[in-house]
Amino acid sequence: MQEIKSHEEYLESIKTLNLYAKHYYELDAPIASDFEYDMLYKAVKLYEENNIDKIAKDSPTQRVGDKILKDFSKNKHKKRMWSLEDVFSYDDLCEWLTKLSNAILRIQKNSITPTLFDTDIDQTDSIDINTLHFCISPKYDGMSLNLLYENGILQSATTRGDGEVGELVTQNAKTIQAIPHTIPFKGSIEIRGEVVLSKENFAKLNEEREKNKESLFANPRNAAAGSMRQLDSNLTRERNLSFVAWGIGSVDMKELEKYAKKSNPDFNDTLGFYDMLMLLPEFGFSPFRYLERVNAESIEREYQKILNDRDNYPFMLDGFVIVLDDLALQDKLGFTQKAPRFACAYKFPATEVVINIESITPQVGRTGIITPVANFKPTPLDGAFISRATLHNYKEIDQKDIRVNDYCLLVRSGDVIPKITKVLHERRKGNETKITKPTHCPICNHELSYEDIYIYCTNPNCDAIIKAKLIHFASKKCIDIEGLGGSIIELLVDNGVIKQCKDIYSLEEKDFLKFEGFREKKAQNLINAIKDSIGNREFWRFIHALGILHIGEVASKKLANYGYEIFDYNIEQLQEIDGFGKDMAQSFYDFCTHNKDFINEMQEILKPQLQNIQTTQVNTDSIFYQKTCVITGTFTLSRDSIKARLEMLGAKVSSSISTKTDFLIAGEKAGSKLSKAKELGIKIIESSELAQILEI
Repeated sequence: MQEIKSHEEYLESIKTLNLYAKHYYELDAPIASDFEYDMLYKAVKLYEENNIDKIAKDSPTQRVGDKILKDFSKNKHKKRMWSLEDVFSYDDLCEWLTKLSNAILRIQKNSITPTLFDTDIDQTDSIDINTLHFCISPKYDGMSLNLLYENGILQSATTRGDGEVGELVTQNAKTIQAIPHTIPFKGSIEIRGEVVLSKENFAKLNEEREKNKESLFANPRNAAAGSMRQLDSNLTRERNLSFVAWGIGSVDMKELEKYAKKSNPDFNDTLGFYDMLMLLPEFGFSPFRYLERVNAESIEREYQKILNDRDNYPFMLDGFVIVLDDLALQDKLGFTQKAPRFACAYKFPATEVVINIESITPQVGRTGIITPVANFKPTPLDGAFISRATLHNYKEIDQKDIRVNDYCLLVRSGDVIPKITKVLHERRKGNETKITKPTHCPICNHELSYEDIYIYCTNPNCDAIIKAKLIHFASKKCIDIEGLGGSIIELLVDNGVIKQCKDIYSLEEKDFLKFEGFREKKAQNLINAIKDSIGNREFWRFIHALGILHIGEVASKKLANYGYEIFDYNIEQLQEIDGFGKDMAQSFYDFCTHNKDFINEMQEILKPQLQNIQTTQVNTDSIFYQKTCVITGTFTLSRDSIKARLEMLGAKVSSSISTKTDFLIAGEKAGSKLSKAKELGIKIIESSELAQILEI
């Protein structure tokens, strides 16, 4: 989290937050990720806690919701709609639970005004937090709505607005099938929830807007908000919105308890927050996919459960809501200026972030392909810090008009490699520079070759290619030489100690000891690891370690079944191998033809073990395992080769798009199948991205 060091920086941060909020709430066209907004908001809040007398009136911490637009009538909520305090990690959660414990302890000591920021609690006093119960549920990423029912009839539907007053959108709300017009409870009650748009319907909506040359919605949340703000309710109806209830505002509790006892004769206790929510499906609202009442020690486990399952939800989730179940204790705890003390939102790691491209590095791979890589400040994404992202090829840079100093949206979906999906042109300041294709290798200065969308360094003596080949050879999925990683190999190559794979097996302790940081034990361990690889590695590892274009781990295992003679197979024989297409067969044949001496020499050194691995299981960790894929468009590889590679990874390759399709593999000129996939919300993997995943 960034730190605000001056009042001027604080005021500038408020301006930035308000600009982000305007684009997000009013224009439904965000120019910052949720994570970027949350982190800056957190920094502003921390500054204000340390400078209470300097809090600006227009600070976003001083308001609850978004600005009221002029298109709809204003309507006051009977009970204020509050925002929730955010926590972003397990440590944050523990800190929040400690604050909650302290506040409850103050109540027990008859404190009039409990606060989560008091520090003068006697640490010898404490309460067992696990004696408390919490209602936990997914946090849906949509537009909050407050429904008022009187005598069982829907009277009004009001957006959150500023928390006190929102926009009256009753007619639009009535077009949503998941919102009942009547309920069996006859008392006055406000039911709160989220208007959401499913991933599938979001894809269909944007596809239609693209056909009509209309601007696309950035995400389902903004699409839902834009749909609810239509002055023509027929347009709202066409959007197929849904509603997920998550809370109750103003209500006559005595009447609600009477209803609960009447509907459930066994109910003899006081209603808790969980009990109230469980009444809502009886009212006609959608059943909860997940709603649990747990103690504090179970919260993290349940959070991880929802986090791991979020891709399977039809709607977007951005966190996990934690609410103290005891309603009487909720009343005593009360609220801060912005949020209840008894609830918080445990946010999920960001799956999309905004990054600022600082530079581009042309990266040379082991096959000589030059890949442009964007560099930016370390940024948390889906649980890991990312500071680089491949741009795949220079054609993609041109198509997306990506420039140095651009702000871009970096997205990770499921297990797919993070990719830049959008350039935020609205944030350009005029200092952006175009990215030019290199004409010479950035490492050896050899003139580059161009083939289709790829750029190659063809110099076999290029240090970058040599290093990449050696790193691949020693890696865990190849010869697996423990301790001999990239940094050590680069050190050895830079100092002329090794240049070829066979040189690794001539290394002695003295070759390591001359470098700073190496002692006898470390050097001896490396020598032992190198020796251990001789005669102890499977034949498929040997094939994979050769670094042949288009031949990855799965293909190597297939080839290994045919023994050492596989290196003498002709193209026709190779194509007869299950799963081998023309491109793979040609690549393997060409390599073997031109590198016979190298193969024989390394085979003599390593003495790889032959073993029958016909029954070897496919890699169950692959994103394609047990998934249905459809291939469309043109690729540098033949479709048969791609089909074979996918099937080796456990995929089922189909010829037609349906709701059962998991991935569309889209090449150039993808056509109608691409449109259909977008309509159905199917994940799309472009050819450049596929090349990285399949190591081709």
